[in-house]
Amino acid sequence: MAYNLLKGKKGIIFGALNDASIAWKVAERAHEEGAQLVLTNTPVACRMGTIDELAAKTGSKVIAADATSVEDLEMLFSEAQKELGGQIDFVLHSCAMSANMRKKRPYDDLDYSLLDKTLDISAISFHKMIQVAKKMDAIAENGSILALTYVASHRTFFGYNDMADAKSLLESIARSFGYIYGREKGVRINTISQSPTFTTAGGGIKGFDGLYDFSDRMSPLGNASADECADYCVVMFSDLTKKVTMQTLFHDGGFSNMGMSLRGMTQYNKSFIDENRDENGKIIYG
Repeated sequence: MAYNLLKGKKGIIFGALNDASIAWKVAERAHEEGAQLVLTNTPVACRMGTIDELAAKTGSKVIAADATSVEDLEMLFSEAQKELGGQIDFVLHSCAMSANMRKKRPYDDLDYSLLDKTLDISAISFHKMIQVAKKMDAIAENGSILALTYVASHRTFFGYNDMADAKSLLESIARSFGYIYGREKGVRINTISQSPTFTTAGGGIKGFDGLYDFSDRMSPLGNASADECADYCVVMFSDLTKKVTMQTLFHDGGFSNMGMSLRGMTQYNKSFIDENRDENGKIIYG
């Protein structure tokens, strides 16, 4: 169901590769809510992925740009404003990649040149994107900027490797720039900490299937899907959240506030569940 939450608004979506991408789902929902869009990804990703299908579906233009290149970002924001007919109201940063993870380098044996790439693509590109937009005055007053993150920025997860460091930096950039851009232009900057989600990027995490299952068992509402994340992003782009900024917003079914759930415990101790029923066999959750 559409509510016209983004009617008349203009946005740029970074990172849509195929229909498994969260950025893809966000673009679809933003379009349904009335937004005009420009889609962007690296030139290689635009050739290898199916972003043109998304562009046709949403009536959007694809402008290839490397988010780690200041020159490309300047071109992107300039061309996007021409295409959309004015300043940008919202931006989604959904860019993440760890070459160390792809090459199966453990955290205590990182290739530091690859770490530099991880940080540049997954976090510093967010700073570059915002800085370029601000210098070009490309974001409209009271605009909204979002990036996708993960709770590994706060806690250690087996297999998440140097991406945890990148997500920590990403969230710090949102806070630091959120203060500056908020005071000057009313632009709000937030990160959404999403549940483990089956995407092309997620599939590169060691033991992802187990991580997904664990999170789902621990979360009272279960894991949040990519479609549900898109709904949340649309709300954050809308005028309903004008005073929300500099936040890491957990969209994870409650996982981030859990210690241990019954479903999680029973995975480790099959007999434990019988000790947590009353005389009528009803599970005692307290």
